[in-house]
Amino acid sequence: MLRRISFIVLWLGFIGYAFILAPPDRPDTLDLIKNLSFGQWEGINPLIVSLFNIMGIWPLIYTCILPIDGRGQKVIAWPFLIGAFAVGAFAILPYLFLREPNPKFTGEKNLFLKIIDARLTAIVITFGALFLLSYGLLQGNWSEFVTEWKTSRFINVMSLDFCLLCVLFPTLVGDDLARREVKNPNLLFGLTFIPLVGPLLYLCLRPAIK
Repeated sequence: MLRRISFIVLWLGFIGYAFILAPPDRPDTLDLIKNLSFGQWEGINPLIVSLFNIMGIWPLIYTCILPIDGRGQKVIAWPFLIGAFAVGAFAILPYLFLREPNPKFTGEKNLFLKIIDARLTAIVITFGALFLLSYGLLQGNWSEFVTEWKTSRFINVMSLDFCLLCVLFPTLVGDDLARREVKNPNLLFGLTFIPLVGPLLYLCLRPAIK
């Protein structure tokens, strides 16, 4: 019960921060989002470009675990997962609050579940994420990013969203390891606490569900 309460408190706190405590919106926010969405990146800090696109990678990472976790749940995982593509942790947190422990996989894997459970899928996602991460870290302007973070609600909340998605991922891994009957799960579980890279390594290294 305490675990579930923690999720709802975190969700409400995130909403409160995003709409009350975060820096105000800037007049150019909609133009920035449009340019980022359509690949018009000229003049935009590569760190912001990288972060924005990695926020599209995170739902793919969760896609590799949530539909499998959702098998046997009373709550359907799909609406929350689809919402994550638009609002990130805002959509994941309610699912974590509503879900029940689910350490077993029942039934057969359909084609979609086979695809998201495949190591090749994880490798493709990992290469995409590492490319974006390298682009931002090697070419980005950190001092400019800090200024943007302090003055733009969009950048500020997106950064916090990234951090929350890193923190929340391990909460799903215990059951995922149990479903895969991993006998020594500590190493794989420990990897998931490394921001972004850890969950990617986990997806690449975990054994498939039998």
